[in-house]
This record gives sequence, structure tokens and C-alpha cells, in this order.
Amino acid sequence: MFMSGVVKLMSGDPTWRNLTALNYHYFTQPLPTPIAWYMAQLPGWFQKASTVFVFFLELLVPLLIFAPLRLRRVSACLMIGLQVLILLTGNYTFFNLLAIALCVFLFANVPPRPETRVHRGVTLALLVFVLTTSGLQFLEMFHLPLPAPAQSYLAWISPLRLVNSYGLFAVMTTTRPEIVVEGSNDGTTWTPYEFRYKPGDVKRAPPWVAPYQPRLDWQMWFAALGSADENRWYYNFAGRLLQGSAPVLGLLERNPFPGGPPRYIWAVVYDYRFTDFAERRSSGAWWRREEKGMYLPAISLRPTSKP
Repeated sequence: MFMSGVVKLMSGDPTWRNLTALNYHYFTQPLPTPIAWYMAQLPGWFQKASTVFVFFLELLVPLLIFAPLRLRRVSACLMIGLQVLILLTGNYTFFNLLAIALCVFLFANVPPRPETRVHRGVTLALLVFVLTTSGLQFLEMFHLPLPAPAQSYLAWISPLRLVNSYGLFAVMTTTRPEIVVEGSNDGTTWTPYEFRYKPGDVKRAPPWVAPYQPRLDWQMWFAALGSADENRWYYNFAGRLLQGSAPVLGLLERNPFPGGPPRYIWAVVYDYRFTDFAERRSSGAWWRREEKGMYLPAISLRPTSKP
């Protein structure tokens, strides 16, 4: 958690430095919950105060892990509180549950036991290993030059996944591009495929899905941040829709072409944002969207001209 706060500050991202990150977080995260919509309606001063509180929880509170038992328990409560807030506003599978489980150990009052020479030796060796590896990865994260032996050591230890750098939301996305996949038989009338969990129909509320991980919907969020050529798997996905693949269609909310696959598939990018209270009362929509351009031009498996 401490490193997560450090990378936010050191990333150079202006939204963290000017305390506006939470103005964007709730609607740009991969799979928000309904509570995220309400959190996004809170005023700017509250979002800035919340960002300051995040830095407090991530930079200072973790240091209390090494304090006496009473303060250690306070730190555990605060860190669990942060994880609960994240859990309520975003679907991050079982990530938050794992973090909470680790904090539970901070409540224990374990009496000290006599240490043997072997125990002290093993503890010291592990301490040296973790501090050395973490320190080198910390320097590498900020692109500081490392001597060749240090680089070789990190390359050797990296596949073991024993010590890793980590920074959640180090750079905040400030827009939400969404890919809307559509099919057509005549190249004129296009019908959208509705996904189960990611935004599509603007009147559908953000879902609750954690601890389940809907991998397709999750990957569509990442795919929208780049191009189809940068996400080659997307061509396979579109091809399976053109083939009417039952396993792939089973990952979607509904199949708009139950009588057989369409002749054409294309994908359009929209910019999605949460609506406000007035707009939702008048239209019933949780999202508003604006078309931005083509993600994937029309493709077909049949040897005909494209529309």
C-alpha cells in the first residue's frame, strides 16, 4: 500500500498532484458499481479531500504496522476501511478481500518466542533478500541507472514473482472510451451486441460482479485505451462473432442475431461519462455517451464488398 502511494506522487500525473484524481476515478475505472455513480456526484471539494485522505492512508498509515499493538490495530482498521470503500465502488474481483485478509493479522497479539540461531539466520537472510530486491526495483521504477550486476540480478529474480513493484492507478485515466460492437446483414442497419458487465446501454445500471472476474468485459476496457492493431485478440473475437461461435456468444448478455451470425461486424468507440441527478431523473440513463470514431472498420468472412 505504501508503494501505491509513492508511485502516485512520483508518476508525474497531474490529477494526483492537483488532487483531482477522484473527479475521474469513479467513472473511468474498468467496472464501476452503482455506488460509484453516487460518489461521482459529490462536489469537487469532497473529491479533493478524499484524495488527500487516500495519500494519508497509503503513505503514513502503513508505517504504523511497525508500531505498538494499539496503533497497529488502528492502522489495520484504517486500511481495511480503504479496501471496503474500493470494494463498494469498483469490481476488482477478490483483490480487496486478499488485502483485508492480510490486515487481519495486525490485530493479533503474538507473544515473543525464544529465537534459535537458525531462526535468526533465516530471518536475517530473508530480510536482506527482500530489502535488496525491493530497493533495486524501487530505483528501477524511477528509471535510475543501475549497475550491470544489479540489472542481471533483477532479470534473474523477476520470473519468480517473489518481490514486485506495484502501483494501483499510478496514472489516472480522465476519459472513458468504450467499444460498442455491432453487426449487420445489409451494411446499413447495425445492431449492437450487449455485454454482460461493461457499459453499453446507457440506461443499464453499473453491475455488481466481484469477486467474479469477467475477463472479456475487463479486457474490453484495456482494448479501448489503444487500437485494434495493438489488441490483436480483438480480431479473433470479431471473427468468432461472424462465425456464430456459441462459447463466445455465451460470454455476452444476448445475441442480437439468433437466426444466424451477421454478414458484417464493426466496432465504434464512444466516450462514456456518468450522468448527473437531473439527467438521470429525466431520461433514466446512468451514462451519457458521445461517438468518437471507428475502432474496427466493417469486416466480413464472406467474399463481398464491405459496406
